[in-house]
Amino acid sequence: MKHFLIVVDMQKDFVDGALGSKEAAAIVPQAVKKIEAFDGEIFVTFDTHYENYLQTAEGRKLPVPHCIKGTDGWQLNAEVAAALENKGFTPVEKNTFGAAALPGLLAKAAGGAPFDIELIGLCTDICVVSNALLLKAVFQETPISVDAACCAGVTPEKHAAALETMRSCQIDVIGG
Repeated sequence: MKHFLIVVDMQKDFVDGALGSKEAAAIVPQAVKKIEAFDGEIFVTFDTHYENYLQTAEGRKLPVPHCIKGTDGWQLNAEVAAALENKGFTPVEKNTFGAAALPGLLAKAAGGAPFDIELIGLCTDICVVSNALLLKAVFQETPISVDAACCAGVTPEKHAAALETMRSCQIDVIGG
């Protein structure tokens, strides 16, 4: 069986930048340990926006420019980047909450072999849950899990609510 780890949006703007939080910063060491110990293929999503962000549908509802491609905030958190550099990974840029290209990339990487998927990252209640549900919709019979100790939400309450939503959709919540 193949194992895939999806590292969701562990970018500077979500850890300690424009939309960072103490909860997001607190999961970095656990995420690094998870990456370093993972035995399988790693995919990393990058929330990717452009200079026109404030004119987009998302920008009108969340008027905080973040993860503008080419800026420091778009880059991965330094500790996460160092861990990934030693492991190798497939980057996946996404312009919205869920990475629409991700299911196809996983299917290609699996090459017909059975696989499981684990997700970690930020934010539990936006991009992690979106990607988990997207993957569950495509890969109904595939074991999918989210490590709660390696995720943080916009608030602790929203983190908990997103974890419960994923449990309700038969995604295994492990850790924390």
